[in-house]
Amino acid sequence: MSIARCSLGVFAVLMAIIGQSIAWASDDLWLLERPAIRSDGRTQTVPFEYQPLSRAQKAWNLCILYPHLKDDYWLSVNYGMYVEAKRLGVSFILNEAGGYPNETRQMEQLIHCAQSDADAIVLGTVTFDGHLAEVQQASKRKPIIAVVNDIDAEGIVAKSAVSWIEMGAAAGRFLAERHPAGAPEAGVAWFPGPSGAGWVDFIDQGFRQAIAESSVKIHGTYHGDTGREEQILLVEQALGENSSVNYLVGSGPMAEVAVSILRARGLTNEIGIVSTYMSHGVFRALQRGRILAAPTDFAVLQGRLAIEMSVRALEKNLKVPVAGPAIILMTPENIGKMRSEDSLAPAAFTPVFAWQGARSEYSR
Repeated sequence: MSIARCSLGVFAVLMAIIGQSIAWASDDLWLLERPAIRSDGRTQTVPFEYQPLSRAQKAWNLCILYPHLKDDYWLSVNYGMYVEAKRLGVSFILNEAGGYPNETRQMEQLIHCAQSDADAIVLGTVTFDGHLAEVQQASKRKPIIAVVNDIDAEGIVAKSAVSWIEMGAAAGRFLAERHPAGAPEAGVAWFPGPSGAGWVDFIDQGFRQAIAESSVKIHGTYHGDTGREEQILLVEQALGENSSVNYLVGSGPMAEVAVSILRARGLTNEIGIVSTYMSHGVFRALQRGRILAAPTDFAVLQGRLAIEMSVRALEKNLKVPVAGPAIILMTPENIGKMRSEDSLAPAAFTPVFAWQGARSEYSR
């Protein structure tokens, strides 16, 4: 987030918070960003103070779809949704597709949600436009709110998300500042994520734009699903193919497994690791100095916002249709100031697939 874009009121709040800990949510105020059109027609993000609802008007039922629950990122989104559903007094059923290649499975789940007695659908999509016809059809029955992963806006009433272009750019800028134009070349093995997933194209675009004028060069691009097993194979492949790699850069699971692989090969001090998003393992590795940098997009808060937006959509009170937290780059130097509750689920948390708002217990 550019400080130049902050209003004075929000800027003062942000500086007060960052001085103690980096946290974007309290019980009655969330610090978010939303897109705005500049006078030259370009889009920029503008920070603002968001007042969440205190309670839903009725016990709405939500049908939620995720790409997967293979890594800590979506577990943290799930935690945020559970917290907010409990706070507002609404219920949900969650389905996950099992991974980004499973576009057909998620399409079937979307159709099922549309035909169910749910009041709204919250969609963490596996594809940017592969569900377009199904989304348009489902939107005739109930509102659809997108969460985290970007999706074609047709049929979507709200988005709780950040710019994945900016997530990739944040990682790229970190390296570009270390290796500006004219400096010796720094080779990167690049792991943007699963080929075909909408967010991957955006994160790849942002990263490449950020390093374009630097001495950072991509020596190999390795696409793959974000499960740990596949990322282990990809990291091993990259190290076998590239003897001149200085950095491994990519998804949270890649960064997590890379720490162990580099240690086993005796390369911890030879090759740096940069993650393109935050996870529990990335957080711990940042604390130990094993990962050099990772932007956080406050996954817990994005989950909370998606549930809150769903209630607003159902109650005809949706004032901000697109918003998300500000992206902050974390390093070993500032990781101690990050309040993890806004980004990461508690260590003991396990996925909540069904929650009944009127009850005091939830189903795992």
